[in-house]
Amino acid sequence: MTQPMVSLRGLYKIFGAKDKDMVQFVKDGMSKDDLLAQHKHVLGLNDINVDMQAGEITVVMGLSGSGKSTLIRHLNRLIEPTAGEILIQGEDVMKLSDDDLRTARQQKMSMVFQKFALLPHKTVLKNAGMPLSVRGQDEAACDTEATKWLERVGLKGYENHHPAQLSGGMQQRVGIARALTANTDIMLMDEAFSALDPLIRTDMQDLLLELQKELHKTIVFITHDLDEALKLADHLVILKDGYVVQQGEPQHILLNPNDPYIEDFVSDINRARVLRVRSIMTHLEDGKIPADAHGEVDIDATLESMIAKSGGDTSHAYIVMRDGEAVGTLDMTALVRALVPRAAPEDGARNY
Repeated sequence: MTQPMVSLRGLYKIFGAKDKDMVQFVKDGMSKDDLLAQHKHVLGLNDINVDMQAGEITVVMGLSGSGKSTLIRHLNRLIEPTAGEILIQGEDVMKLSDDDLRTARQQKMSMVFQKFALLPHKTVLKNAGMPLSVRGQDEAACDTEATKWLERVGLKGYENHHPAQLSGGMQQRVGIARALTANTDIMLMDEAFSALDPLIRTDMQDLLLELQKELHKTIVFITHDLDEALKLADHLVILKDGYVVQQGEPQHILLNPNDPYIEDFVSDINRARVLRVRSIMTHLEDGKIPADAHGEVDIDATLESMIAKSGGDTSHAYIVMRDGEAVGTLDMTALVRALVPRAAPEDGARNY
């Protein structure tokens, strides 16, 4: 099995003067509320175990206070863990010297912030080229690389503007260009689109997915918005009170919630618009294609598009294609069943 780009192992974060003394209380089952009430310490992360694969977008989502922003800040040690391991390509970042940590922050990980974090006195070009400038590269090289990425994110012609002259969406494009200029394998995006208007936010999501098809970065994306998470994630991690309630492929979570908390999250989702054919199709047995199929459909087509294609006729079946090859069949009755939310197990067992 391929080594994950990022692995979190038994990660705990407790805020307070005696944080390390509090870990055993949490391991013994003390809740976040009880830890605060009895010991005046705040539980940020509770036994986090997550693998983030190279070239994938891992989305960490949850409500305010769930620990998602705390988690992402552990990857580059802006926050130090109370206990546990943080492995980047198998290397424990907790064992890095100050110089090595500084190098890792500059060359292995770049970050896109919710509030843009642009320097107001510098031009768009100089903001975008800053990661290379910090590494000591000459001004011409910085400008050349920054210009390339500003054009890729749709900001050609704005190089000499200052941040205050740009809209919020344009400022965030500068932030993305800056992260791309850094040319790191890992991009950390902490609620990067949350401050944007809905239409601009959708444009930014589309831009990120377009760039990812080409660049195959390892992206850790924080959000509180389930629609955004389902759109972007290859791997989805849902937090509550600092622990992982459920994680996995987003379509699987939507179809198989393992906790009432997850069921509440997904209950109002437009399933027809989000779910894909690949999640409900039946795989071909021995390559046998049914003779009564009504045509071919792409494996990544939405269920909404299939309803339109079939005219709502539940008697139809289709051949599912991937890259020109038949890989399965789709029965419209299975599609109708998938549109009905499935109740979570009553015990709500945690999935670590």
